[in-house]
Amino acid sequence: MNGRAAGVRGLALLAAGYRIPLQPGRLLQRVALIAILLMALPTAHAQTGLGASGESLLSRYADVLLLRDYNTRVVVTGVSLLGAACGVVGTFTLLRKRALLADALSHAMLPGIGIAFLVMAGMGGSGKWLPGLLAGAASSGVVSVLVILGIVRSTRIREDAALGIVLSVFFGFGAAVLGVVQRSGSGSAAGLNAFIYGKTAAMLWSDAVLIGVTAVLVTAVCVAMFRDFQMLCFDSGYARTLGRPTALLDVLLMGLVVTVTVVGLQAVGLILVIALLVIPAAAARFWSERLPVIVTAAAAIGATSGFIGAAVSAVHPRLPAGALIVLVGGAMFGISMLLGPARGVLRAAVRHWGLARRVARQHLLRAVHELHEQGSAVPSTPRSAGGSGGAPLAALRRLRSWGAGQPGRALHAAQREGLLELQREPRGVLVRLTPAGRAAAERIVRNHRLWELYLISHADIAPSHVDRDADMVEHVLDPGMIAELEARLTAEGAAPPAESGALPPSPHPLPATGGPR
Repeated sequence: MNGRAAGVRGLALLAAGYRIPLQPGRLLQRVALIAILLMALPTAHAQTGLGASGESLLSRYADVLLLRDYNTRVVVTGVSLLGAACGVVGTFTLLRKRALLADALSHAMLPGIGIAFLVMAGMGGSGKWLPGLLAGAASSGVVSVLVILGIVRSTRIREDAALGIVLSVFFGFGAAVLGVVQRSGSGSAAGLNAFIYGKTAAMLWSDAVLIGVTAVLVTAVCVAMFRDFQMLCFDSGYARTLGRPTALLDVLLMGLVVTVTVVGLQAVGLILVIALLVIPAAAARFWSERLPVIVTAAAAIGATSGFIGAAVSAVHPRLPAGALIVLVGGAMFGISMLLGPARGVLRAAVRHWGLARRVARQHLLRAVHELHEQGSAVPSTPRSAGGSGGAPLAALRRLRSWGAGQPGRALHAAQREGLLELQREPRGVLVRLTPAGRAAAERIVRNHRLWELYLISHADIAPSHVDRDADMVEHVLDPGMIAELEARLTAEGAAPPAESGALPPSPHPLPATGGPR
């Protein structure tokens, strides 16, 4: 079996498995497998310019996934843990509306790296001692955070403007410092570019251990301060009334951002580390409305992005790992945006489509009921003896200002649900309510008129204008709100009790069927 056939067969098996409802974690795993299978197709292989056969390429992917190679184990472990930690911290910064703070931090660390190199080189060293460079980057990042918070708290400059100022000034200063470093004549200065663009493939086991320990510590701090961070992100004013030190919490959160940014320098570089702090958290927002689930999903997306990006780069050495990690994260964000069960585009479209169908059906039933109230319904024919008569379809269209094609879908949907019956007479099509349809129409008319009466008595809306205002709200009233409306209006004597079965009278004349609605 060649590589294309194996990839297609794997995709088919995964597609068949989607008939079973998936949890977010399983869906992420399946997305990861799909991405790997797609990358294993010969087309993608041809674009990299490699000449291995499909079978050898799949075997190399198997070696990477099973972590048989030592260097692969180091890189994949390091970037996966980094992605998970960035996902956890990035969720709180995103909810705090400070997602771009990581961007400012990553650029603001550049002058610290250059200054640390010059200081260590001036002391007789090579200038490339990693702990010293990371300490310089962290110091520069902390200074930038303090400057941003100081500008926001002591001036009337908005936070986005403060971020832009600090980002541009610090990065310009860092570029100038690196220019001085390059002209210093030190041959060891060339490796500093790795901090800008990242050098994932050169990650050592000590780097992976540092990232792992940092990820565990950062996650532990976030878990311990979860409730405080939750209040800080959603309602900082309420947190202050409870005596929470919101300023210190802000500094702690920014310190966590600095920490994961510093340890991410070796993995993806200063420029791309922002993606690991923003993309997983933004993608996780589409999966749930509950913060614990969002944090968990962000960590899973960040870890999966790092795993797949590093794995593909290990098989295709010409593709840089840092860029692939970001691209995989962007692909997972796109999938989450489309398929997310909480805020996904498809879910929103389905909800909107369902609401539009429900609104159209309610309009149709209410229009038929109002025609009966006006006495415009045609009496039943012998074929429908015992019925309540039918409303002419032409009169319904005039009542609601419907075009020639309306209310086609709503009419057929209500007919399938047993709410309406169509009678074709020589004088035209008649729409007749079934017993179930009559009960539904009375409930819809009652809710509409309750809301009309409430708007007239409590919002001072004129009866001649209340119909359209009520029509914009009545379709989203929940049972609790309807019960509250009934209780209040019944107590005021504006509406009959619900137990009586009587409908409130219309507070305005019903529109005539000869004119537009």
